[in-house]
Amino acid sequence: MTKVAKSGLEPVKAKLATDVIGPIKTLMKARKNLLEIIPESATKQPIVSGTMGKVSWHMLMDPKSIGRVMKDKLDAYPKSDVTKNILKPAIGESMLIAEGAHWRWQRQATAPIFTHRNISNLAPIMSATAHITCDRLSACKGEADLFDEMIRATFEVIANITFGGSDAVECDELHVALNNYTDSVGKMSLLDLIGLPTWVPRPARIFKNSAIRKMHSMATDAITRRKTEGAKDIPDLLDLLMKGEDPETKRRLNTAEIRDTLLTFIVAGHETTALTLAWGLYLCAFDQEVQDKLRAEAQSVLKGRIATAEDCPSLPYTEQVIKETMRLYPPVAFMSRTALETDELCGQPVKRKDTVMLPVYALHRNHALWENPDTFDPNRFANNYKPDRFSYIPFGDGPRICIGAQFAMIETKIVLSTLISRFKFERIDGKDPKPVLLITLRPEEGIPLKVTPV
Repeated sequence: MTKVAKSGLEPVKAKLATDVIGPIKTLMKARKNLLEIIPESATKQPIVSGTMGKVSWHMLMDPKSIGRVMKDKLDAYPKSDVTKNILKPAIGESMLIAEGAHWRWQRQATAPIFTHRNISNLAPIMSATAHITCDRLSACKGEADLFDEMIRATFEVIANITFGGSDAVECDELHVALNNYTDSVGKMSLLDLIGLPTWVPRPARIFKNSAIRKMHSMATDAITRRKTEGAKDIPDLLDLLMKGEDPETKRRLNTAEIRDTLLTFIVAGHETTALTLAWGLYLCAFDQEVQDKLRAEAQSVLKGRIATAEDCPSLPYTEQVIKETMRLYPPVAFMSRTALETDELCGQPVKRKDTVMLPVYALHRNHALWENPDTFDPNRFANNYKPDRFSYIPFGDGPRICIGAQFAMIETKIVLSTLISRFKFERIDGKDPKPVLLITLRPEEGIPLKVTPV
């Protein structure tokens, strides 16, 4: 168990399932909020198993068993067909869903992109976006939806480092297409639930082909332009992707693979970072003592400046707040795998084709792993404290840990410290957010907060 955390008032949390429900009711709940199909018992037990239609499933909250799935027997537990059904139309066989050798060579070809040097070269874009966001909040007349603001900010970052040079209208069109895609495809289909094969069409996903075509077209156009114009003086993400190669085979990404990887970084990157920022600002509004301490650190380090990557090592409390935010509200709060062979997890037999779920939301609030798990306490992570491995997985873990984790942490630190140094955030009565999980853990109806310059 992690070190003792303070007890006290608890920020908003999801209402987990307390009753056994049938497949139709499960589907209805899952289409609105996947968190509501996680049993409450998952916050107290190491494993929960059951069946739904033809599918046997197991939810894991036991770190040792999670390590077996995510590291020790990685190839025996590929991402589930449901996950691939949702993501493949937009991002193809890119490394987010690719398996085996096809995943490994892509990972090796793209890993050098996220070196400290490359991230530092791109960090001024993050700082510029933090500055622009401050300008918008200064003009917000005392109240703003911080989820919308953070989505806008992180999309500006990812658009500038992937489609650098594209005009604002084109980036807005991409943002609309991306939202149309994620708002629809993340909803579970009854056909997924009862275990029908992946070749059976899911109607709701067919009708979003226009959004996918738009995303593909814009990404391909950006690649074509860059090939014609040549690389930038300071390489951006697109330049780095076009130069990336597998160090063993020297294989390089072709245009379709660059497109799919580019869209992977956009789909997987900007909203997850925005959610950490938005939930973090909600938590700061929830606990003014934490906010005051965070502001004191930020103002001491920044002295009125916009934060930069060079400031990040001097912001340890900011990092604690970010880590605790991702514990309570992990952006990717649910992962799913399919067993390819018989196994045993946490003493429970697992058959071939069983679904193995990793409910990160429940894992991060499991009473056997965390003291006062529903309480917000950044001091859990003081002195660079590291929880037991596989008990805390906001970026996943094992060989498939999020390739952009360091990039996301630096961006989050730059934006959060800058905003907190310049504004006070307060809750609005009756407008606390509700955690809702489809693809990511979003706040239903946003995070409206009072915003006051300091």
